[in-house]
Amino acid sequence: MDKFRMMFQFLQSNQESFMNGFCGIMALASAQLYTAFEFNCPCLPEYNYAYGLGILFLPPVVLFLIGFVLNNNVSMLAEEWKRPVGKRRKDPAVLRYMFCSMTQRSMIAPAVWISVTLMDGKSFLCAFSIDLDIGKFGNASHGLSEDETQKLLAKIPCKDIFDGGAVISREAAERYIRCISQAFGWIFLLLMTVLAFMVRAIRPCFTQAAFLKTKYWSHYIDIERKMFDETCTEHAKSFAKVCIQQYFESISGEMRTLHH
Repeated sequence: MDKFRMMFQFLQSNQESFMNGFCGIMALASAQLYTAFEFNCPCLPEYNYAYGLGILFLPPVVLFLIGFVLNNNVSMLAEEWKRPVGKRRKDPAVLRYMFCSMTQRSMIAPAVWISVTLMDGKSFLCAFSIDLDIGKFGNASHGLSEDETQKLLAKIPCKDIFDGGAVISREAAERYIRCISQAFGWIFLLLMTVLAFMVRAIRPCFTQAAFLKTKYWSHYIDIERKMFDETCTEHAKSFAKVCIQQYFESISGEMRTLHH
């Protein structure tokens, strides 16, 4: 128990480093989750678009919310927002800084998921295969109706059931869409890198006081919770001792009554 208490105190005293490490673990977990995910494109014109974009954007939303839920500063932000004003006024700059800091950390895992998904290209291929110009990759005079063409293009992500080799080259179409997907992936990584650099470079120029205030209140909340837990433990021990003494006093009284 002492080892766990020491570990907890260490994490409290190194909260910034712990949160940064936790964000890294979340990023690795999102990448590992994608590799373990079994991608099954429906290969139907009505569902390919929704499924492909859903795989691209829905898991990042879930990871973003998980990042917020597991962030220790959420409770501190809520307490600071809802507390009475009293003698210490609420500083909007501190609240904004805390919210932006939590948002930045929570966006790491979703950004990794989107990057890995675009680099892999499966969801992009599933979503946009029906938008291909069949004349670029196959026989433009194939004689198929528009509905039949859409159904054929929707089967491009599914190698096992694709049966239009005489109309369109599946390999060429897949390479083309994956190339576009990877290009978007690199552009997304570039934008995220530039954005992170701008935030890290510009933020200290405008929010240094807010950063120091936030750090102070973060340490204050941790120490307050620690002292509250210790006080609760001592109070519980004292109250339990009184209850046990009263119990044995009542037992002694009953035993004396029985002897008489």
